[in-house]
Amino acid sequence: MLKDNLKTLRKNKGLSQEELSIKLNVVRQTISKWESGLSVPDAEMLIAISEIFETPVSEILGESIEEKEKNDLQAISEKLEVINEQLSMNQKQKRKKILSFLIITNMCIILLFVLLAVLGSPYQSWDYSDSEWSVIGTLWHSFEWAFFKVAPLIVIVITLILVMIFCKKK
Repeated sequence: MLKDNLKTLRKNKGLSQEELSIKLNVVRQTISKWESGLSVPDAEMLIAISEIFETPVSEILGESIEEKEKNDLQAISEKLEVINEQLSMNQKQKRKKILSFLIITNMCIILLFVLLAVLGSPYQSWDYSDSEWSVIGTLWHSFEWAFFKVAPLIVIVITLILVMIFCKKK
């Protein structure tokens, strides 16, 4: 336990055996003997080791200490997985919203196109001597004319975009 904990704590701090030996005022071989289990530090040395590693002596002597690097890498990879999953879900939601918007827009344009075609042009039979009706009739005619010119193009473009999106999915 002690030998493994010393080695793990040293590696977690990013120290070599030489650097630790300098901090403890011992030779490198002493650190090597402790980590290989050939000898153990005395009580004063354990206190100095606990101060350097900022770890209680009981923990150094107790259960094995896991390497932080492995835990850190595992924690980071788990966090990255969660972030990637959230990004993926956000992208899917955006894609669904865009698809829904395009489909609804396309359907509305087609329905309005059919409605205007079925109604014909009721403004043609209006009495244009009344200024209010002449303004309304002119606006209606302008809208209808522009809509019948532009709507088919918009429907074609939206349909092409939808086809490209659905083809990309597969």
